[in-house]
Amino acid sequence: MGEKKAIRVAYGEALAALGAENDKVVALDADLAHATMSATFADKFPERFFNAGIAEANMIDMAAGLSNMGYIPFASTFAVFSGRCFEQIRNGVAYPHFNVKFGMTHAGITLGEDGGSHQAIEDVALMRAVPGMTIIVPCDAKETYSAVKAAAQIDGPVYLRLARLPSPVFDEQIPFEVGKANTFREGTDVAVFTCGIMVDECLQAAEKLAAEGISAAVINMHTIKPLDEQAVMKYASQCGAIATVEEHSVIGGLGDAIGDVLLRNRVAIPFEKIGVQDRFGQSGKPDDVLKEYGLDVDSITESLKKFVESK
Repeated sequence: MGEKKAIRVAYGEALAALGAENDKVVALDADLAHATMSATFADKFPERFFNAGIAEANMIDMAAGLSNMGYIPFASTFAVFSGRCFEQIRNGVAYPHFNVKFGMTHAGITLGEDGGSHQAIEDVALMRAVPGMTIIVPCDAKETYSAVKAAAQIDGPVYLRLARLPSPVFDEQIPFEVGKANTFREGTDVAVFTCGIMVDECLQAAEKLAAEGISAAVINMHTIKPLDEQAVMKYASQCGAIATVEEHSVIGGLGDAIGDVLLRNRVAIPFEKIGVQDRFGQSGKPDDVLKEYGLDVDSITESLKKFVESK
């Protein structure tokens, strides 16, 4: 494990790098450019940056129009505000299958002190239900660079779910392909599918479990849609038990996506969803909030231990 770097910072840098490679890339923001870090793009390409003000719906419709003119727009704001402009995302972009990318930052409960009104816990559930939407949740700064570049190459809407806080950057050079999970640790007792900044938490939990004789595989399911169903089936067979860990509601997110695969294929194995349990977030220091919601390393370790012992 190397340095720590905020995924949103990497997003701004990756967007600016992409803009240097392709003059069709444009960026939009809803008056939060210095928080989402789309300002990094704006500083280099002011003529290709559009601040819509505190008017997220307008921003999405502007992005739709730009895409219809042959541009590749990246529209950014806080993830929680994707609900505010959901009609425009659905009808203005996804329905006509316009080529708009959504770089939504400050996702999940680690937004911390801003509290439950600003902590997006249902955004993946919303976007999963939109036909043709690709959903990517990068685990670190390196993967964010890859995700931004891949998003620009996809013809159609892409939702990038991006964290606020600095998080560890993995030393390994791991190949990134949309729709293909990456195994970070092999195991035989339980397969833990996770995404975003929870990948590091789960790897630390797996180390603690190993000290107690429990072998946990950790799989980075960076693409929530389209889901890597082959990976789910492989580890269902290999481990005989699957758990999901996500900084999102357990309703409609990664856990339900994987549960759908198991149900559709009639795979009857123990299955556990670890995440936000049908409640809103609350204000507090990010580490304290994670602990309150059972998503810190120790809580994840204990939840997985109980799950394995009860299967």
